[in-house]
Amino acid sequence: MKIKNGDLVKVIAGNAKGVQGKVLRVIKETNRAVVEGANIVKKHTKPNAANPNGGIIEKEAAIHISNIALIDPKSGETTRVGRRVNADGKIVRYAKKSGEEIK
Repeated sequence: MKIKNGDLVKVIAGNAKGVQGKVLRVIKETNRAVVEGANIVKKHTKPNAANPNGGIIEKEAAIHISNIALIDPKSGETTRVGRRVNADGKIVRYAKKSGEEIK
């Protein structure tokens, strides 16, 4: 999986196209990710202890991994992700556009 929790990504397809946000959660089983502020859906909730009145809440829904792209830490543009061995012998992810290591 090339996208991980905490990565800064941009939505490149769908209703939320163009939205930038942080990845809150990655769901490996279905190849989806939840992006902060993207793909907002309305959920009708019954009254419960946490929300005594119930009502309609808005929350982020999962987006397919193919519809989001990582943002290059150096240039701020979307980029693809590669993997390579760094000087310490660890495998690290890097941005293909700038060659910058992704933390």
